[in-house]
Amino acid sequence: MHILLMGPPGAGKGTQAARLVEEFKIPHISTGDMFRAAVKEGTELGKQAKACMDSGKLVPDNVTIGIVKERLSKADCENGFILDGFPRTVEQAVALDKILSELNLKLDCALNIAVPSSELIRRAVGRRICKKCGSTYHIEFKPSKEDGICDVCGGELYQRADDSEATMKNRLSVYEEQTKPLISYYEKEELYKEVDGSQSMDKVFQDIVAILRS
Repeated sequence: MHILLMGPPGAGKGTQAARLVEEFKIPHISTGDMFRAAVKEGTELGKQAKACMDSGKLVPDNVTIGIVKERLSKADCENGFILDGFPRTVEQAVALDKILSELNLKLDCALNIAVPSSELIRRAVGRRICKKCGSTYHIEFKPSKEDGICDVCGGELYQRADDSEATMKNRLSVYEEQTKPLISYYEKEELYKEVDGSQSMDKVFQDIVAILRS
C-alpha cells in the first residue's frame, strides 16, 4: 500500500502517520527524515542538501527529488510506504509519478486530512511547550493543572514563535497557494480521498483506515 498523506500544517499528519505505521507495518517517510538520513549517509545529494540547509536556503527541487528517489528505491518501500511532506507542488507530483514508474511502484491513494484554517490557527495559538522537558499542552484542549507550569517537571511553559497567529496565517497562505493545486491533480488521477481532520484523533484514524481498507 503506497500512500501519500496530505494536509495543512497542524492537521495532525505526524500523529496519524505513526498510527498507520503500526496498523499497516509500512515505513513513514517524511521529507525531514529523508534529508537527515541522506546527510548522515553522506550521499552526494545529502551533501548538497546540507549545504542549502546550513546556509538557510530551501533545498532545490532537483536535490529533493533525487533524495526522494534514493529513499523510495530502498527495499523497505517495496510493500508500501506513507509519504509525508512531498510532493508540495504539482511539479513535484509529476516528478514523483516518474520516480514511481521507474521503480515499478504505483501510488494507491492521496489522502488529505482537511481542517478549516480557523481551527488550525486555534490549535497552534493555544499550544504551550515545557522549556525543561518538552511536554506539550494546550490552553483549551489540554491545559496544565497550574497555569504556565508543566505537570510533569514543574518547568515553565512557553509559546513557540512559529505558533503565533501571524506565523500560522502565513504558513497556511503558502500552503493554499502551493499545495492546494495538488488536490485537483490527484482528483484527475482518481487517487484523491479526504477525511475530516477536525474530528477526534481516534475518529480521524478510523476514517483513514476505513478508506485505505476499502
